[in-house]
Amino acid sequence: MSDLKIYNSLSGEKEVFRPIHENKVGMYVCGPTVYSNVHLGNVRTFMSFDFIYRSLVHLGYDVRYVRNITDAGHLTDDGDVNNDRFVKQSRLEKLEPMEIVQKYTVDFHHVLKQFNLLPPTIEPTATGHILEQIELTQKLIDRGFAYESHGSVYFDVLEYNRRGLNYGELSHRNIEELFANTRDLDGQSEKKNPQDFALWKAASPVHIMRWNSPWGEGFPGWHLECTAMSTKYLGEQFDIHGGGMDLKFPHHECEVAQGKACNDVAPVNYWMHANMLTMNSQRMSKSTGNYILPAQLITGENDFFEKAFHPSVVRFNFMQAHYRSVLDISNEAMLASERGFQRLMEAMKILNSLEPSAADTSSFDVAEWKKRAYAALLDDFNSPILISHLFEAVNMIFKLKDGKEQLSGENLETLKESMNSFVYDVLGLENITEDRNEKLDQALQVLIDLRNQARKSKNFELSDEIRNRLLNEGIELKDGRDGTTYSLV
Repeated sequence: MSDLKIYNSLSGEKEVFRPIHENKVGMYVCGPTVYSNVHLGNVRTFMSFDFIYRSLVHLGYDVRYVRNITDAGHLTDDGDVNNDRFVKQSRLEKLEPMEIVQKYTVDFHHVLKQFNLLPPTIEPTATGHILEQIELTQKLIDRGFAYESHGSVYFDVLEYNRRGLNYGELSHRNIEELFANTRDLDGQSEKKNPQDFALWKAASPVHIMRWNSPWGEGFPGWHLECTAMSTKYLGEQFDIHGGGMDLKFPHHECEVAQGKACNDVAPVNYWMHANMLTMNSQRMSKSTGNYILPAQLITGENDFFEKAFHPSVVRFNFMQAHYRSVLDISNEAMLASERGFQRLMEAMKILNSLEPSAADTSSFDVAEWKKRAYAALLDDFNSPILISHLFEAVNMIFKLKDGKEQLSGENLETLKESMNSFVYDVLGLENITEDRNEKLDQALQVLIDLRNQARKSKNFELSDEIRNRLLNEGIELKDGRDGTTYSLV
């Protein structure tokens, strides 16, 4: 475990991972804002950190994985409270904001379950931690890093920098650049400085989601939520904070500032960011129409892909790109991933049925192969390189099946154990071929029963048609004393 290296967005380099507490990892990942259906780019981010979570557990770490639900106060520009996403969506759908929250939280969990993501250890909600957010806001005021204005409370960025701290250290931006690029937004007149961000926002008379606070009725700032929930469950300083690349600034930058201002310590040792998902080499966007929901990819009900793809095939496709790389999906890429996935699953079926040989006749060095596979995992969770090593083993497995190579008991057991761990436990793939074979058996039994009924009724034309059409599809029916069976030809 000491050889694990993680790319740290804070330093811009791969660093040897040293957890705060030996063999224990505290990891926080920014969860969804549940005001609409989770989109495929979100799925890619959460799947990346599911893979990282699985890898850490596989490597022997005891991981507390916290992933929040943002169900209040996602006001990204600190301006007009009518821009609050929950308020806008509740008006659009004519539902209460918490109905919106419930509807899309259920959708989020359903989609992630389809893609075989493990649930986090703790999944806190923003509305469940209003008290903690109020307390943090008051602490920042007491320490001179925040100020109240017209019922709202803002973090004072210039004061933060005046005390020798560095707002912009995570996103590698300087304060002059940030001020030069500030947009003119509603509510800016309440602030001392344009880059000050809201910790607590006063609610307008029409604002539905509101809570009492020392500064009047309002709701929490988006950035404050994650600081409150991450530090409550992982401590003032923890090991890993993850999220999409789009959250690095301003969201994660603000979290760094809030943590340092509150507790005089950098809140996170390793910042990790997953890169974006594109489709057909273009950014996914509703406005351009280059956009697809996870369900549409799974069902095939879309205009971009020629067929439906099983969630495990999609997961395999996503794992073929490193989490820090841009991943582009297309019809051709998905079809290629499906072929690769099927070959991998067929190899796993063969491998688990193989019996050991008396002696090795293979040049395949299982111990050396296993070492290379782990080296990929330890090198910033390099899933594409890991998969390439798995396919080295896949080629070997087909040779074992054909009798061209042989492995003794110890080597074969090592290969079985390692392949099963990497494929199912670490990559999180599911063997869907067994499920499909069972469904094929059931479907063919229906046709066999219909054919038998046709024969009893002396409807030999229908009986022959069923047999011949199945044969044309590569399925041969065989009649015997024990009934009718089938084989693939």
